[in-house]
Amino acid sequence: MARYAFKLPDIGEGISEAEIVAWHVAVGDRVEEDQPLVDMMTDKATVAMESPVSGTVTELAGQPGDQVAIGATLAVIEAEDHAGTPPAAAPRVDAPAPPPPAPEEPAMSAGKVIASPAVRARARALGIDLAQLHSADGRIRHGDLDAYLLGHADQGYHPAGSSLRRPDEEVRVIGLRRRIAENMAASKKNIPHFSYVEEIDVTELEAMRANLNAERGDRPRLSPLPFLIVAICRAVQAWPMMNARYDDAAGIVTRHGAVHMGVATQTDAGLMVPVVRDAQDLNIWQLADEIARLAEAARSGQARPEELTGSTLSITSLGPLGGIASTPVINRPEVAIIGPNRIVDRPVLRDGALAVAKLMNLSISCDHRVVDGWDAASFVRDVKRLLETPVLLFAD
Repeated sequence: MARYAFKLPDIGEGISEAEIVAWHVAVGDRVEEDQPLVDMMTDKATVAMESPVSGTVTELAGQPGDQVAIGATLAVIEAEDHAGTPPAAAPRVDAPAPPPPAPEEPAMSAGKVIASPAVRARARALGIDLAQLHSADGRIRHGDLDAYLLGHADQGYHPAGSSLRRPDEEVRVIGLRRRIAENMAASKKNIPHFSYVEEIDVTELEAMRANLNAERGDRPRLSPLPFLIVAICRAVQAWPMMNARYDDAAGIVTRHGAVHMGVATQTDAGLMVPVVRDAQDLNIWQLADEIARLAEAARSGQARPEELTGSTLSITSLGPLGGIASTPVINRPEVAIIGPNRIVDRPVLRDGALAVAKLMNLSISCDHRVVDGWDAASFVRDVKRLLETPVLLFAD
């Protein structure tokens, strides 16, 4: 037996440290060569570190949320039949993914239950064994915990009015959730936001969408999102300052010719923004395909790092939960973000007669250092014209 110190290798240009997201092993565990040891998160991706030797884990560097410097020891392994010093393990770069079960959880549940780190932490705080819970797709979510608590109110969780009284929870902000918090704080601190909201009559668009979906065959079902992206891609041709990134340190605004559309996607691990590359070259069916593919990759943890970076303009939507209006936070270093809100039926006057129309508010937040209010309003006006006369979306 020989003591082998596994050190954090250089996992990317300019990276000086990485955050421990989740350990796959615990002290005392026996590991095999190439077995995953730990997930480390950088600013760009989650990196799965694998053991370069077989043996028994004797030391671990820290807890989830701790930062480890490049070159520092991550784990110490009593290696079996170890001759000489093995080469440094090459990291495998994966897309951000929900970490595996924490080592302190019962082995009975570790191999069967799928849940995000936040759900696992909450379950541990509440003393709930995730193996007792069930869901339709096998993944346990906060709603499943809520349902369990509701069904076990006699075990210490008592209703207070219309809600449940539960013990206070302390959830450490780590991993992707911490990255989101840091990015949002930096965006609000450094970017002077202004928001603008316009009402759009999407009655004709919704009729067209219903007809296209009825005849779609084996093609994907169309949501309003592909139509909105087409309209945005057409409108930025006249307002290129909207499709830009601002390097405030260098004092340079880059107005991009291609539209790499970031689509904010909610996952169990947190909010991710997969990117539809060259959206201006795709039709509505191709956009629908790519949006669905990227969303599934993000939610299943299979998105590649390059699919989560490089957007030039972003959309954030809560779909049917989209509310009346929103003031989305800009995805720095972009200079604008667009937030469609939910579509509602409302009475309107048309030619002096009362009618019912399908209306949607479209919100936009802009970086006032780069985008003037007039430009933002003019851009939204052009998007509105295209969506209210949807045949223009298909015109050359």
